[in-house]
Amino acid sequence: MKRDLGYRKIQLTGRGSYIISLPKRWIQELKLGKGEEIAFKVQDDSSLLLLPRRILEGRKEIKEPRLKEYKISVSSADDPQSVCRKIISLYVVSANIIQIYFKDEETLSEHKAAINSLIKNMLLGSEIIDETSKKITIQVLIDHPEFPVEKAIRRMAILALSANKDAILALESMDEKLINSVAETCNDVNRLNLYVIRQLKYGLEKDLFKELGFKTKKEFLGYRIVANDIRSIANNAMSLANNILTLKKMIRDQMLFLNVPIDGEVYSQILKFNSRAHFFFEEALKALFKRDYNRADKLISETEAFAALESDLITLMSTKKMDPNVSSILRLIIDNSRRIIEYSRDIAEVTMNRTVEEISGQS
Repeated sequence: MKRDLGYRKIQLTGRGSYIISLPKRWIQELKLGKGEEIAFKVQDDSSLLLLPRRILEGRKEIKEPRLKEYKISVSSADDPQSVCRKIISLYVVSANIIQIYFKDEETLSEHKAAINSLIKNMLLGSEIIDETSKKITIQVLIDHPEFPVEKAIRRMAILALSANKDAILALESMDEKLINSVAETCNDVNRLNLYVIRQLKYGLEKDLFKELGFKTKKEFLGYRIVANDIRSIANNAMSLANNILTLKKMIRDQMLFLNVPIDGEVYSQILKFNSRAHFFFEEALKALFKRDYNRADKLISETEAFAALESDLITLMSTKKMDPNVSSILRLIIDNSRRIIEYSRDIAEVTMNRTVEEISGQS
């Protein structure tokens, strides 16, 4: 219970030190004596927290918090995908152990394949550690110190941009293996995204912003925006790959005949535009991780030049004779590249918001 113990005046000793007396009542209640040490901890609002050393060390000796364990009951009437979504939600809110109970063996068999696929493809660091005829136990084995949030976001970005590039290259080669690899890469991005959300929620809940490399709690929201933008790049690449796959099937099934091949000049210019968008995105991430306000500010100014480049590409396409199906996919590629630039701007704004107080003097 909070109590008001009044005010104490700061005094100056002859040695130039500032001292303040401690409330006698507080000392007596805690049974403190001469020579005992008090720990001083500065809080976020600049207030001081005073903790006797023996109490502080006693806290450190407390056992690690119990694992967060949850139970799900599943009947034959439950949809396997609905159960999987519940598992994902528990994963995101930092569940350590998820126990899934089934009505009978038949119910287990109906859901087992979906749960195994979920663990393998979506929940990073999760394993089925126990399985019986009526129960499956999932444990999340990975934690922040092993795979920091910033490292996970770096990996997400590499994979998302790779998926985008492969999808574009697949238009020319019509390589089905390359198209399928886009789906696998996007799946990895989604796995990492769920992990990042999990870690950010856990850090916010446990007030671990410093352990995550943040200076304030406000930065949790910024990193959530960044992760969402990276996931969107991957999802857009998947949409593009699906359109190309549909085009290939139409050609294979002789539902479509391409009388005019993909224009080499247009395709080359689109690749350059996309490459510049990738470089721009990577620079925005560098500014974010380095907390570089000035670089982020400059990047936002540079986004204006891309509008003219996009306009030139559209004009070039209009002068060419193209199959409408191919033309629509090329326009989709341009649109995806522009979105990457927009996401870069979002990240630059996050960088500026998290660092503006550091470079501005307070009155």
